[in-house]
Amino acid sequence: MKIEVSIITINYNGLEDTCALIETIPFNENMEVIVVDNASKNQEADTIARRYPQVKVIRSDHNLGFAGGNNLGIQAAQGKYLFLINNDTVFKDFNILSLIGRMESSPEIGIVCPKIRFAWGNHPIQFAGYTSLTKVTIRNRAIGFGEDDHGQYDAPHPTPYAHGAAMLIRREAIERVGLMPECFFLYYEEIDWSMMFTRAGYQIWYEPACAIYHKESQATGQNSPLRTYYLTRNRLLLVKRNPEEFSKYWSYLYLILVVASRDILKYTFSARFDLIKATFRALCDFIFNKHLLSTYL
Repeated sequence: MKIEVSIITINYNGLEDTCALIETIPFNENMEVIVVDNASKNQEADTIARRYPQVKVIRSDHNLGFAGGNNLGIQAAQGKYLFLINNDTVFKDFNILSLIGRMESSPEIGIVCPKIRFAWGNHPIQFAGYTSLTKVTIRNRAIGFGEDDHGQYDAPHPTPYAHGAAMLIRREAIERVGLMPECFFLYYEEIDWSMMFTRAGYQIWYEPACAIYHKESQATGQNSPLRTYYLTRNRLLLVKRNPEEFSKYWSYLYLILVVASRDILKYTFSARFDLIKATFRALCDFIFNKHLLSTYL
């Protein structure tokens, strides 16, 4: 039987979350589920393989980051469509057929994202599409973010970027565009990848008939040196790799002199010297072209 959809998720010391996600997936013969274990401790790959023999578990001996882990899964996948999903998400109604339907409505569509709602409280909206990034400040917003869901974003529409927490991708589009850029390691790689798809002539769509529920940032923490380093470095890297999208040198000045300086001042007042160090290291790694080799691990 030919595989229609390959569901790919990454596990990094997140056994409980990964198992919770797997439990919400109704397996069938047209689907495969792939878990890429990014060098987790405590033999989590073995535990997942033992609990779920129907899941294909791939263990990496090194943490390859978000892009590298997904690329490992993509290369092993057999499906016509590949559904990349964060391990800290769950389904309530497994309706990815609506994503496939949207994809098949036009050969120009390369990526389709579901509605993303937070898993806590009354499940406010996290993502109902994106606005475009501004050319200097590299800012945009997720449509509907933080709003209660009253059906106000139940109309499908194109979006400039995919959301990394959940995206269905056409295999032939990946073969044409290329794999996710691994130089980012963590954060902004899906934005860069979206730009690669757009330049290749593909559209990206938001399809609200499918929804997932996201626990958000369970692996990295909201104010960790890891997160601070990659957000600081990768905003600059995004501008460098996509100069046609931004006012390159004005963006560099803004991100270094305004954003990074503001952050360092804020971290100084809160005595977060670990975050100051992470910010300085991110700037130095970018400026001295160490971003192609450096990771904050």
